[in-house]
Amino acid sequence: MAVMREAISDEFDVETLLDTDEALSFRRPGMGPDVVRKLRRGSWSIQGQLDLHGLRREDAREALAQFIKDAHKTGWRCVRVVHGKGLGSPGKTPVLKGKVQGWLIQKQEVLAFVQARPAEGGAGALVVLLA
Repeated sequence: MAVMREAISDEFDVETLLDTDEALSFRRPGMGPDVVRKLRRGSWSIQGQLDLHGLRREDAREALAQFIKDAHKTGWRCVRVVHGKGLGSPGKTPVLKGKVQGWLIQKQEVLAFVQARPAEGGAGALVVLLA
């Protein structure tokens, strides 16, 4: 389990990589802007989903790392990660939302992600494109 913890850090500064336009998105250097547009439009069908609702930060991090690894191994290209909107968190502020974005950016398998469309979870979920 120590390997998992080292693989994804909470200290990673995601602000330098996030493109916060009208809806949050991220793409690796070298990925064209059309990738984000296609993800937003739903051009790729979602092949799997991970729901992190109610998990503590450590458990969510490990679950996410395992899910991305398994999804990549399975050959899935597009998945949804539901982190919730934070309505059940103390102070109603989302804890996992920012963490999940930072963790995903650190995974080499992740090429891009966008905030999900309203019908797919909106601000409570991300649609992720895998290598």
